[in-house]
Amino acid sequence: MVKAKKHLGQHFLTDLNIAKKIADTLSDKTETVLEIGPGTGVLTKFLKEVPNRKLFVAEVDQESVNYLVEHKIVEEDFILGDFLKLDVKEVFSGDFAIIGNFPYNISSQIVFKAIDYRDQVSEFAGMFQKEVAERIGAGPGSKTYGIISVMTQAYFDVEYLFTVNENVFYPPPKVKSGVIHMKRREKLHLDCDEVLFKRIVKTSFGMRRKMLRKSLKSIFNKPEILSQEIFMKRPEQLSVEEFVGITNLLGD
Repeated sequence: MVKAKKHLGQHFLTDLNIAKKIADTLSDKTETVLEIGPGTGVLTKFLKEVPNRKLFVAEVDQESVNYLVEHKIVEEDFILGDFLKLDVKEVFSGDFAIIGNFPYNISSQIVFKAIDYRDQVSEFAGMFQKEVAERIGAGPGSKTYGIISVMTQAYFDVEYLFTVNENVFYPPPKVKSGVIHMKRREKLHLDCDEVLFKRIVKTSFGMRRKMLRKSLKSIFNKPEILSQEIFMKRPEQLSVEEFVGITNLLGD
């Protein structure tokens, strides 16, 4: 048995029913799949059941890699290293889906990298710490609505699927988990300067208790624009579309 390593944030899923439910969130039409953090391959086995699917896994733990190869769960040629260091375009020429029981300590970084490669990531599903999963899918007005909510929902439709208890993992984490599914939107790009959009979102939520006219004053010397009514709101009150709108206002 593979020993779970705390520094890698490993909590191995042991419940086969939940593993199957997670695997089933992906469309059967998705031909290429990348599983991140397969561990002992509990989820991997169900992902392999779809005919004609090409399955890759990204795993940094050598003990897990050895286990996957020795038990013939994944061929060595289809095992990639650290996803966060992976040159996606070098491995995948077209669309692919991402799935996994993600290590909690890097789960947000995985999401942001998927956003960066949205032209290829058509679908994204997996398990996060419950609070992070809820944050990704939170809407305007929610206390958990923040940077990751806006940036994800700008390019993906997000659905929170179900909650998973601690006792189905080895070792059990101290928190509950949540499974989400993300489907890429048809439009890959926003109707604004996307670099500026990201900067405005990050700056706004960096001072989330302040009205936008105050937080954005630090990077925009445009009092005539910042005096408009929409800038009297706080960032958690704005939808993705409204963030696009103020990006265009300030970009001009």
